[in-house]
Amino acid sequence: MKVLSFLAALILTFPNSQASPQASAPASTSSTQAATLLTQSTAALTGSVTLSDVTLIGTARRIAGSDDETGTAVLKARSTGASRADLSLPSGKRTEIVDTSVTPPAGTWSAPDGVSHAVAFHNVLPGSAWFFPAFTISLGLSASGYVTTYVGPETHNGQAVQHISLHQSAPFPNPPRGATFEHLTQIDLFLDSTTLLPSAICFNTHPDNNELLDIPIEIRFSDYRPVSAAQVPFHIQRYLNNGLILDFQADSVTFNTSLSSTTFTAGAGL
Repeated sequence: MKVLSFLAALILTFPNSQASPQASAPASTSSTQAATLLTQSTAALTGSVTLSDVTLIGTARRIAGSDDETGTAVLKARSTGASRADLSLPSGKRTEIVDTSVTPPAGTWSAPDGVSHAVAFHNVLPGSAWFFPAFTISLGLSASGYVTTYVGPETHNGQAVQHISLHQSAPFPNPPRGATFEHLTQIDLFLDSTTLLPSAICFNTHPDNNELLDIPIEIRFSDYRPVSAAQVPFHIQRYLNNGLILDFQADSVTFNTSLSSTTFTAGAGL
């Protein structure tokens, strides 16, 4: 089975994966407590800076089964819901582009052979800027159709956090036997209880032919540093089905460089 994402596809088998039954009906309205915490987290992340786009450049380690290689990465995102990740590795270049600001949302990925593949629609839905939590939170607060829920205080990865869940309301009737739109768009945020800076974001990816099979992805953020009054996680790790597949350490971060929308057009530069 194939998952149409260049990062998710780093591992070709998914041990312990299983189809997940749909949870009880999600909340239809946002909770005040969740919105307040996300607003405070946004303030902690951005300070007094209005961010329209971000570029992170650094070192990336890719792990896929017996393959373990290190190279460079350039991660770009726009606040409107577009992202691009370019990895330059000894085995070749890998690229993923996702844009949820277009209708319908779209994405592509490519491996070292340079062949462009479409990201399955249900794998585009959780959002794009997985490596820059400020944009994920701001969309959840400002974009129409998002519902935020306060889950409560927890311990996550040994850290005291505030757990908040967000999803999008279905713009159309859910299929009787398929995964619900709310489930496919769900993102779980874990905010440090003291600083309210995100320590992790979790969501699911799926095989391109089976949206009912949840394969967990977790993004962990650490090494926050101030950049132009904003707080940026310089260390970002991506886990697929509880296994580390990408370890990124930023060397430089720049904001508001007027990144062109064509940079995030599906298939651009592939």
